Order: sequence, then C-alpha cells, then structure tokens
Amino acid sequence: MRPMRQQAARTAAELLREDPRVVIVLAEISTDLFRDAVAVDPERVVNVGIMEQAMIGVAAGLAMEGFHPIVHTITPFLVERPLEQIKVDFGYQELGGTFVSVGGANDYTSEGFTHHSPGDVQALLTIPGIRVVVPGSGPEVESLLRATSASGGMTYLRTSIRSNDAAREVSFGRLEVVRRGAEATLVVAGPLLDRTLAAVVELDVTVLYATTVAPFDGATLRKVAGETPVIIAVEPFFEGTMAPLLTEALSDRPTRFASVGIPRSILRDYGEPEDHDRELGLDEAGIARRVRAALGR
Repeated sequence: MRPMRQQAARTAAELLREDPRVVIVLAEISTDLFRDAVAVDPERVVNVGIMEQAMIGVAAGLAMEGFHPIVHTITPFLVERPLEQIKVDFGYQELGGTFVSVGGANDYTSEGFTHHSPGDVQALLTIPGIRVVVPGSGPEVESLLRATSASGGMTYLRTSIRSNDAAREVSFGRLEVVRRGAEATLVVAGPLLDRTLAAVVELDVTVLYATTVAPFDGATLRKVAGETPVIIAVEPFFEGTMAPLLTEALSDRPTRFASVGIPRSILRDYGEPEDHDRELGLDEAGIARRVRAALGR
C-alpha cells in the first residue's frame, strides 16, 4: 500500500492528465514526488520556490482563471504561515482548490516544533466554506482527492506519514460505522482508527470512522448515538478540534462529550514519532487509558 503523501502526488499526476483544469502548485518541497506530473505537462506544474504565501496567491490567481489548483507542501508552511492568504485569496473570493499537506501534528518530530502543526485543522475551520478531509491510508487519499477535485470546492486534505494497516471504503462527507456498542460513541479521525480499535476491543462502544471532518456527517452521528449520547472524539490534532462539529450535530439532545487528542499544553520534542505518541497519550495504551477515563473507569 503506497504511503499517503506518495499516493497524493501520484493521483495529482493522474488528475493532471485526465482534466485540463487541474494545475499543481508547489513551494520547493517535495518537487521530486511530482516528476510524473511534470512529465505529463510541465506548464501546469508551478514551483514558486520557498515562498508559501506567494504559492497561495499564485494558486488563487489560477483558480480565478478557471483552473483547479492542487497545492502541496508540509503542514506548517501550507496552513499556519499562509493562513491569511487562504482566508482572503480563496475563502473571501469563494474559489475552489485542494490544499494537500503532510506532517500535521508531530510527524516531523526530529525537526522541532517549527515543523509540528497540531492546530492546522482548527485554524482552517475558521474559514467559512472550507472542507477538511483526513484519510487514514493511501487508497483513501486517492478516492478523497478525486472526489474533492471533481466537485471543485475549497478543500484541505491532510495526509500523514503514519497510516492504518488496511484501507477502507470511504466516501467524501460520510461517517463509516465500523462497529456498534451501547456504552458510548467514538468518532475517530483518519490514521488513529487501527490503534483505537485495538484500544477499545474489550469495551462496548460504537466506533465511527471520520475521513471527512467538514462538512461533518451529523445525520449518521444522530442516527447511531442515541437520545442521551456519550461522545468521545479521537483526533490526531489538538484535542477539542472536532467538539463544535459534534456538539452542533447533537444540539437537540443532552450530550456528554470528551476528546482524546493532542494536549494543548505540550509543545516539546520527544524524539521519534512513537515516543511522541506515547508521551501525548495517542498510542494504543494511551488511547485505552483516556477512553476509559472518559467513561468514568
């Protein structure tokens, strides 16, 4: 199974070949991954150099001319550095484009916190109309990138270095019911699904798999959560990021909500990714411990 970032580059090259509206805009990073795209049409692959804010402006200009830009660099340089340009150039102008990141949260652990971005999704959700997809495997990247590119909206596609062991059949905008239980409903985003399933194997809980965070599939959540739900979000970004989406979906009923995500007080480098997961409580043991605590055990 191809890693998510490599699959995104491969699918972007295929879309470039299939759709004359597609263009790819880069900021120096990962240019080697897009050699296939350059071979398809070098005039529709633009590398602006290490100028991330200009990258967004160039992509917006292309979008205004009727193209659908696929923009890629690592997360802190795609989201946090040019956030104003995404907000103004794309959001305010109501333009379509796909922003493909890698390295959100703590994937690039050894590079220090300048290369960590646990607040990426929360920041982007402040922009009206943006769609956020968080795949958990390479094949899911392909299906979600194709779906969002075809629909033409403004979309953030968050890939990760780590992934689930197996791909699932996913659809844009829809929660997938993975297992059912009576004690609580877990909404698990992207690459945390496998370790969450292992962590709750002995618990009587429902597990919903979210590869689309926004627009959120509130209808499915309402259908399976019950009238007095206990909802636990398991999210690979700052804890509480999905809380407004989940509570809004269940605003018509009393809800107890908890989040298993990256604690906001931790801004340190713990070494390798596995060490980060353990320190942040996002390894299998940490998720099990935190879910049980949310259930009062």
